[in-house]
Amino acid sequence: MNYENILAEAEGGIGIITINRPTKLNALNKATIEELHNAFKTFNEDTAVKVIIVTGSGEKAFVAGADIAEFANFSVEEGEKLAAKGQELLFDFVQNLATPVIAAVNGFALGGGLELAMAAHFRIASDNAKMGLPEVSLGVIPGYGGTQRLPQLVGKGRAMEMIMTAGMIGAEEAKAWGLVNHVVPQPELVEYCKGLAGKILKNSSVAIAKAIKAVNANFEDGVNGYEAEIKAFGESFGTEDFKEGTTAFLEKRKAAFPGK
Repeated sequence: MNYENILAEAEGGIGIITINRPTKLNALNKATIEELHNAFKTFNEDTAVKVIIVTGSGEKAFVAGADIAEFANFSVEEGEKLAAKGQELLFDFVQNLATPVIAAVNGFALGGGLELAMAAHFRIASDNAKMGLPEVSLGVIPGYGGTQRLPQLVGKGRAMEMIMTAGMIGAEEAKAWGLVNHVVPQPELVEYCKGLAGKILKNSSVAIAKAIKAVNANFEDGVNGYEAEIKAFGESFGTEDFKEGTTAFLEKRKAAFPGK
């Protein structure tokens, strides 16, 4: 896969997407969002890829925000369209992807960068990472899901404080607040994520996809998460992975799941 703004490679069942705009601190513009969408979609459709890691190039930034120059002169209608399209193409798309996505937050994750990390299924941060939603300092609000996902992860009060102050928090504070799962030294970040991905690879990708859908259902308006779980649980009984998993357990051997 050849892209201008990102790098994408697959190895051993793991797809790695690297946002590669170092001179812009990996800021998101429309072209990069479209490329990210295509890379996530391609990996999701690849039966050999069972986990995706997304990170930024270099040691300074995961994604330092959106490319402000691109929308500084937008009208109300253009601004609304920008947010809607971005959420559809990337942020909602990643959240609802059947393939698990780990965000390896390797530095600044600000604005759209933090929103991308929050759209991933969970986050690992390097010890130098800084996270925040500084949009109100520009006279705008987070538009890629930040006002919705941040309260879900850290609670309403902390989310309100982060958004209203436009301030940043460090990696350890983000861990204490539940925004990231683990904090590791910068040079070890991607390898640590690969280690977690390796644990995921041993399990049923079909069951994981159903679990992602069931967990997300709890955060959808008008959807009963418990009912979604019951349905997904029942559906699992009709899969080859269920047959293999239960048979392997009863035969006291490791399961060899067919895959996606």
